[in-house]
Amino acid sequence: MFKHILTGLLLATSLAATASEEVNVYSYRQPFLVKPLFDQFTEKTGIEVNVVFAKKGMAERLAREGKLSKADVLLTTDISRLIELRDKGLVQAVDSNVLNTVIPEQYQAQDKTWFALTTRVRNIYSAKRLGKIDFNYEDLADEKYRGRVCTRSGKHPYTVALVASMISEHGEAETLKWLEGVKANLARKPQGNDRGQVQAIHQNLCDISLGNSYYFGKMLKDEKQKVWADAVYINFPNQKNRGAHINISGVAMAKYAPNSANAKALMEFLVSESAQKMYAETNMEYPVRAGVKVSPLVASWGSYKADTLPLEEVAKNRKLALMLLDKAKFDL
Repeated sequence: MFKHILTGLLLATSLAATASEEVNVYSYRQPFLVKPLFDQFTEKTGIEVNVVFAKKGMAERLAREGKLSKADVLLTTDISRLIELRDKGLVQAVDSNVLNTVIPEQYQAQDKTWFALTTRVRNIYSAKRLGKIDFNYEDLADEKYRGRVCTRSGKHPYTVALVASMISEHGEAETLKWLEGVKANLARKPQGNDRGQVQAIHQNLCDISLGNSYYFGKMLKDEKQKVWADAVYINFPNQKNRGAHINISGVAMAKYAPNSANAKALMEFLVSESAQKMYAETNMEYPVRAGVKVSPLVASWGSYKADTLPLEEVAKNRKLALMLLDKAKFDL
């Protein structure tokens, strides 16, 4: 009888240990976009993934929770957000041969505190009534586009990252001059999201707009928004010089991660071939892992030349970019 009791206790202990295998994710990415990935991870490892969707205020929440935070893995949708988490001391370095090897050097932090999972291009959309055009970001300030450009807020992380890359390329003075030129060319006050700019082109409110590449795919697959996408061309800027500005979705390990081993396992899984393929097909983004094909829809837009500037260099200009946007009174 004692033997049966002992066996039962050991089995119960084993089950409890298995049940406690978990990893907690704080995510800027909407749950439906990442759930298939996490389900596959759990199937492969037995580790349960708990997700907290944090559309805003992730850094503030982590700072408030401090050492009591349950967060293990942080998923973000922009380099600016990753840098904010690092600058506020909310992440830790991860020693991983897998991450270091798979992810190109320009798309990971030198101190190993953040890593890219996918890349996206900051495209320029142009009205089909203009025909297919060869476009540079610098052209947004060209006087021939006076009153013909639409964009979202200058303070949005996507815009800030692009302005930061312009500072790296042209310096502070030239970038300010460019911002003032872009502002002069705006058809309306900066507003809305990336899809809203394409909608504005469809409505003949403007001819040119900025937008991340994957939004084009999302519009084409949306019954109501397809008409917007059909009204524009998607252009890869600066193809005859430095290449198109690249942003990322990324991942980091929380500073006080209570399940750090599981967190590392999840981070490494997210750059595996199967996960990267799923990312490409589900989110219409570009895999960060070499050799993984993009979705057929994304492939139909053609290949492009990417700016090789390390995102770490872009991030260094983030605060200056915000200062220049204020100086240009971009959103006013």
